Amino acid sequence: MSRKAIAAAALAAACAVGSPKEWGHAPPVPRGLDLHLPVPADNPLTPEKVALGRRLFFEPLLSRDSTLSCASCHQPALGFGDGRARSPGADGGLTQRSAPAIVNRAYGTHQFWDGRADALEEQVLATLIQPRELGGDTTQVLRSLRRNAAYRRAFRGAFGRDADAAALAAALASYVRTILSGDAPFDRYAEGDTTALTPIQRAGLRLFRGKARCATCHLGSRLTDDGFHNTGVAWRGGALRDSGRFTVTRSVRDLGAFKTPTLREISRTAPYMHDGSLATLEEVVEFYDRGGIDNPHLDPELRQLHLRDTEKRALIAFLGALSGAVREGWYAAPPALARTPGHRTR
Repeated sequence: MSRKAIAAAALAAACAVGSPKEWGHAPPVPRGLDLHLPVPADNPLTPEKVALGRRLFFEPLLSRDSTLSCASCHQPALGFGDGRARSPGADGGLTQRSAPAIVNRAYGTHQFWDGRADALEEQVLATLIQPRELGGDTTQVLRSLRRNAAYRRAFRGAFGRDADAAALAAALASYVRTILSGDAPFDRYAEGDTTALTPIQRAGLRLFRGKARCATCHLGSRLTDDGFHNTGVAWRGGALRDSGRFTVTRSVRDLGAFKTPTLREISRTAPYMHDGSLATLEEVVEFYDRGGIDNPHLDPELRQLHLRDTEKRALIAFLGALSGAVREGWYAAPPALARTPGHRTR
């Protein structure tokens, strides 16, 4: 898809945003996730901030040449990834790494593949000014937003003031916190619905937790430990192609280590790994079956698995059961439930 087509699609999605009057008092948490949605005390969620953040997420004005938006690399139909190994950036080149799926980032403790940001508010502004991503200039972006009457009203309604860097970051981060994936067949099975998984998927689940060793790093409700591991992907031909977490910590043990991605929506978010070098889940399973790529700092948890072909197929079938419902924005609760004190809706 051309950059103009991406921009047009982003604008069309932005026009589909509903009115805050249609939304309820809290974004519901899908089945399978922790019901406590982490939100910083200095940036509480409000319908106005989420609505503004959603509009900004699809806004090409945030990029240097007004052709790209956050949604260019994080497309709702693709699990908030973009289906590319690397994405086109505002400088006409490609991003350094593959765009990660950003579902359930409200629960994350580190942002970016190398974890260089902790808070989402920090992450969204870093992406905006990164030359190989949106390449925007904060001063120019804010000037454009302040000149736009609709944005002036939206910022004043959400923050009581005109657009500034803190409000821009708070709005975008608020919207990203509402991008949640859950209610997958795996979640229904975990809650007692034994029919939610097929026999081959149940076999895959046993492998996931056992012989295949997936649950060593992909654990918890989000199926990630939010840790950093060297699987060897960054090492090619005996040379390190990307330092990964090392650029943040300067610790040798973090050379070539990258954040464990969530497996939520994994069947919709190909290609895989930080560089998009594995095109299919079959390739991913083969990679781990071989024990990754040997290098001086390979994670000690990686080893050859010796999976049979039938086991590989079962594992892939189970991974398909980790895709469910993706919710984003601010959703209204059913009237009967909304009137029930203390009721948590899904």
